[in-house]
Amino acid sequence: MPDTAADAPMVRPTWAFLFAHPAHFIALGAGSGMSRFAPGTAGTLWAWVAFLVLQPLLSPLGWGLLIAVATLVGWWACTVTAQHLRVADSGHIVWDEVVAFWLVLWLISPTGFWGQLAAFGLFRLFDMVKVGPMAWADQTFKGFGPRGGFGILLDDFAAAFCTLIVIALWRV
Repeated sequence: MPDTAADAPMVRPTWAFLFAHPAHFIALGAGSGMSRFAPGTAGTLWAWVAFLVLQPLLSPLGWGLLIAVATLVGWWACTVTAQHLRVADSGHIVWDEVVAFWLVLWLISPTGFWGQLAAFGLFRLFDMVKVGPMAWADQTFKGFGPRGGFGILLDDFAAAFCTLIVIALWRV
C-alpha cells in the first residue's frame, strides 16, 4: 500500500469521480475539466460562458465577492481533488482557470466580444507557457495538501495578472 498520495497510481477522472464528492465537481469545473482535449481551455471557455450568464445578475461588488468566495472554496476543492486524483496539479482540475478568468473578465468590463476574446487568448497563452511568475508559482507551491491546492490556483492568478498588464498597456 502506498504511504503517500504521491506514491499511489494516478486516478483518471471519470463521470462517477466527478459526482463522487462536491470538491470534485467544483475542481473539475462542473465537468468542463473532463475534456480529453485541452481541459484547461475547456474550463476557461466554461468560465467565459458562466461569466456571460451571471454578468447581468451581479454588480461589481457581487463579482468581487463571488471571486473571493470561489477562490477560497476552490482552494479546498482543488486540494481535495488533487489528493483523490493522486496528481499534484492535474490538467483536469480547471477551477483555477475558472476563477482566474472570471477575475480578468470582471476587471476588463465593460468590454465587448473582441476584447473578451483577446483576454481569453492572452490568458490561455500565459497559462500554457508558464514563464516568469507563472513558472515560479507552479514550481514553488507544487505538492499535496493546502500548499499544493494554493499553488494550483496561484499560477493561474499569475497568468491573470500578466493578462491584465498586457491589456492595460494595450489600452494606453
